[in-house]
Amino acid sequence: MRTALLVVDVQTANFDGKTMPPIHDGERLLANVGKLIQKARAAGAPVVYIQHTDSDAERGTPGWQIHPAVAPKPGESVVEKRTPDSFHETLLQAVLQSKGVTGLVVAGLQSEYCIDTTVRRAFSLGYDVTLVSDAHSTWDGGDLTAAQIIAHHNQVLGGWFAKLRITEGIGF
Repeated sequence: MRTALLVVDVQTANFDGKTMPPIHDGERLLANVGKLIQKARAAGAPVVYIQHTDSDAERGTPGWQIHPAVAPKPGESVVEKRTPDSFHETLLQAVLQSKGVTGLVVAGLQSEYCIDTTVRRAFSLGYDVTLVSDAHSTWDGGDLTAAQIIAHHNQVLGGWFAKLRITEGIGF
C-alpha cells in the first residue's frame, strides 16, 4: 500500500487573526503537521496539499497561501477546492491515482467541515484512511468549544471511517 499525507486547508488566514480569530491551538497544529510532513518526506511518501478557494479574487492573497511553516516543496501537489469535500470537482482523485496512492493520512482544517467530509469521501472511494487525532483543528462554535468539536469528530470518524493515530504514532 502506498500512503500519502493529505494536508487540508492549512492556510495563513486561519492563523493570523486578521480576518477571523486564530484557529484553536494553532501552534501545536502547525508543529504536528510539520512533523507529519517531515516523516512523509523522509519515507518518500507523497505530500498533497489541499487549498480552499472561496473566490477567484481570493487566489494569490497572503491569507490564501499555504502557511509558511508547512509550505509545499517543489514537486509536491497542491489541489484547490471550493467545497468541504477535497474530492468534489477537484483533481485530487487523479493526483492520488497517478501516484499509486491507496492510503491517506489526513490532517488540517476544519474538523467539522473539510476534515469530516474529506475523510468520509476518501473512505467511500476505498482509501485506507488514518485521521491524525492531534493534527486537525477548528474554532469554537455555537454551544461547543473547539476542543469538544475535535473530540467529537475523532470519536465519530474513528468509529467507522478512519483509524485514529496521534502524530507520534504515524509512519509512512
